[in-house]
Amino acid sequence: MGLLVYPSIEVAHKIINYTAMKIDSHQHFWKYDPIKDSWIDDDMSRIKNDFLPTDVQPLLAQNGIDGCVAVQADQSESETHFLLQLASQHNFIKGVVGWVDFRAENIEERLTYFSQFKSLKGFRHIIQSELEDDFLLGKDFCNGISLLIKFGYTYDILIHPRHLRYAVEFVKRFPDQKFVINHIAKPFIKDQLMEGWLQDITLFKNFRNVSCKIAGLVTEADWNLWQHQDFKSYISIVLDVFGIDRVMFGSDWPVCLLAASYGQVCEVLEKNTSFLNIEEKSNLWGDNCAEFYQLVDTRKV
Repeated sequence: MGLLVYPSIEVAHKIINYTAMKIDSHQHFWKYDPIKDSWIDDDMSRIKNDFLPTDVQPLLAQNGIDGCVAVQADQSESETHFLLQLASQHNFIKGVVGWVDFRAENIEERLTYFSQFKSLKGFRHIIQSELEDDFLLGKDFCNGISLLIKFGYTYDILIHPRHLRYAVEFVKRFPDQKFVINHIAKPFIKDQLMEGWLQDITLFKNFRNVSCKIAGLVTEADWNLWQHQDFKSYISIVLDVFGIDRVMFGSDWPVCLLAASYGQVCEVLEKNTSFLNIEEKSNLWGDNCAEFYQLVDTRKV
């Protein structure tokens, strides 16, 4: 499974027919900098390059994807501005998930400032890199999160399985805030381990304000030896927990290139959700994402 190949024409055509607008809910862009991007270690040399909209646009077209949501990869407001600039230059970037310091005393002022940018849909913090497992429950952080609903912003939850129990308490505090868990909380797919992750992810079943991105799976598997069936149980569990109206496709490009091509990522999800009907596939491949982030179909305006 190490070869980077595109899916069959038949698979691509299936994806094209699912929904009026097909959206990749999770992509990144960067101009590689060894200091700023120090999280990209030597094992990730494949992505020690610039990755910009012109690099991914042909891949979207080949796989029948109409647009994407660009998500922050650096903890800075300059990152947010970088993504907003890209969105202003490329129509297929339908929305941006940026970064702001939720613990800052002037957080409401910063959110007021960012509210002028219509392509900015929400924010994310890289919780998985914080030293405290209960970072989400910090007083100052939660104070910042409490202001998001005032501005109509979403929040992407980036965590590992050990953070899930804190994430449950976190979302309980904000029942009217729209949340989405990134990468199904990164279970240990390589070792086919579910204990802990399964029990905790199941707790989100009744939180209607919480969605889940089926993204980032291939990089949690064996990068060189994964097979389509490795993901079957994980995807089935997520569909059962969140339901077909609270899940969305994401490629996690270009990070996915460590283990698979863009086309292979699409194929993994297609093969493991072949039992869904047309309406359900429309929800998964675009409609849920468009609704969650309030995206505009620019093909019609």
